[in-house]
Amino acid sequence: MNRRIIYSEKAPKPIGPYSQAVIIDKLVFLSGQIGISIETGNLVNGGVIEETKQIFQNFKAVLAEVDASLDDIIKTTVYMTDLTKFSDMNRIYNEQFTKDYPARATVQVSALPKGACVEIEAIAIINDSKI
Repeated sequence: MNRRIIYSEKAPKPIGPYSQAVIIDKLVFLSGQIGISIETGNLVNGGVIEETKQIFQNFKAVLAEVDASLDDIIKTTVYMTDLTKFSDMNRIYNEQFTKDYPARATVQVSALPKGACVEIEAIAIINDSKI
């Protein structure tokens, strides 16, 4: 089993004892991201829409470390504090993928770190040449 920790200087540092991502064989497990800006270290303003945009920017930065992209994502889990905002998140989510959509689960939670509205975790699959 090939296991490696992935870290990108272009994505927010973890706010707890976890890695940005871990590769095991061909799978990349991306830790849950909230909409933290790399420039400020704070949650972006603008609620679900801006947070969702920032989450995908953070994913792109981490995936770039292994020459991968959002199109390599095969599964996501979305955590939201208010499912009445689902359509806002879904609109931004829809704009992020150019190939087939990944499998997805979405759940409402009572709270997220730093008062975030949305958090997304993902699993990507990459070619051996990208490891």
